[in-house]
This record gives sequence, structure tokens and C-alpha cells, in this order.
Amino acid sequence: MATFDSVLAGMQADGDGWTAHGPEDWLQGRTLYGGMSAALALKACELSVPDLPPLRAGQIAYVGPAAQDVRLVPGVLRRGRSVTTMACDLISDGAVALRALFVFGAERESAYAATPPPPPACARPDEVEPLWGKGRPGFTANIDQRLAGGNGLLSGADKGELLAWVRHSRPVAPGMPALVALGDALPPASYPRFTAPAPISTITWGFELFDPGHAQGAGWYLLQAKDDGVGQGYSMQSMAMWDEAGRPVLLARQSVAIFG
Repeated sequence: MATFDSVLAGMQADGDGWTAHGPEDWLQGRTLYGGMSAALALKACELSVPDLPPLRAGQIAYVGPAAQDVRLVPGVLRRGRSVTTMACDLISDGAVALRALFVFGAERESAYAATPPPPPACARPDEVEPLWGKGRPGFTANIDQRLAGGNGLLSGADKGELLAWVRHSRPVAPGMPALVALGDALPPASYPRFTAPAPISTITWGFELFDPGHAQGAGWYLLQAKDDGVGQGYSMQSMAMWDEAGRPVLLARQSVAIFG
């Protein structure tokens, strides 16, 4: 299997962008795993502008399937005194497969502070079972996922909620791309509602980081997803992530197409 670090290290400069190859074991059905696609777009931005301030937020639109060989074209939209906004297109087979918007912001002194909610009480990663058994998506061999409890899968309830510990299966170099790759690791929050297997596809994913200095993608992270509405073939969900010490990492929104 190709490691996460080796995929990023294999990116090659190509004109005004970068090329990358996503190995087969990073596929999710017929497309490159969404977390890896977003991580590649972020890495392309970092390679293009090495002195970026910390990542603060991202808006990702999954436009179409991404083949294993892709081209990434990043660009600076605006660079201010403390905030830099960049966009990046991931191009597959000549068409845009992903369009990303990233906001990077330097830390500033402020008279205001409020902390996101703490994580829900749950078992530790070494106390719980893996999320997947047989029939797991291919990319999940690269991401260790442990079902943490307090959701419909364990209770048997018709409840659109997932709570799981996630980490890279093999060591990774600390960095925001490694963290972003984990943020999209779970199935949709509506998964416990399914009465039969159904294909799914992420449409949009927007996330905001809280104190990005202490979260660098290595180790365990607790990831929660709750659906806020399901119908007409789509679900809307809210997401949150905490590190193993219980510190808030990110808050997110996601829309998912459900073909079933």
C-alpha cells in the first residue's frame, strides 16, 4: 500500500500547477477518496506559497469523480496583512473534479474568546472495535477507524449519528494535509439508518479549524457526524473533531448524495 506521505511526496511541478498519482488503495469506489483529494489540493497551495499562515477554513466542492492521475492548479485570490485566501482546482481527465477554497490566517491578539463544546463521553480507541468488517471501502485500509459508541449502529436505533476514533494506519509527517485527510474519513451520518447497502457521494464539505497549531494529523482524533435532514436523495450533516486530549479541532458541514 502507498503511504499518505509517499503520495504527497510524489507530487510533481507541472507548469502553473502540480501533478499527483492516487494509488488504487486510496480509491473510494470509482473516485479518489475525498479526504485525499482535499489534502492534495491543500498541499498544492502550500507548495506554491511556502510561507502561508496557519490554515483556518476550507470549502470543498466535489464536482465529479477523480481518477488516479490528477492535476492541481492553485492560485492566490488575495493576500492581506494577516489573511491569505487561495483556490485550487483538481483536474481529472481534463475536467474539474474538485474545487477548493482555503483561508489561511495569522494569529492576532483579541479581547474575545469562546471554546467549542467538549467531546461526548466515550470509550478510548483501544477499548473499542474497528468500524469496518468485510466489504470495507478500499481507502479505509489506510485509515484506522474505531466505533466509539453512542450512535445508531450500536443501539440499533433509527438515528443518523456516527462517533468514531480515526487515525492514519501508518505514521505520517505532521501537517494540515494529514489532518484534512482524516476529516472526511467516516461514512455519512445517515449510514446507521440504511436498511440495505447504498452508494453515497460527498457533494460539499466546509470546515473551520479551532487553534490549528496543536492539531497536525498525527495520532487519534474523535470524529462525530450527525445528520440534520435526509430526503430526496440527499443528506445534510454537521461534524466535529477533537484530539485525544479532548481539545476541539474543527467544526464542519457536509452535504451527501445518497443513491438508495
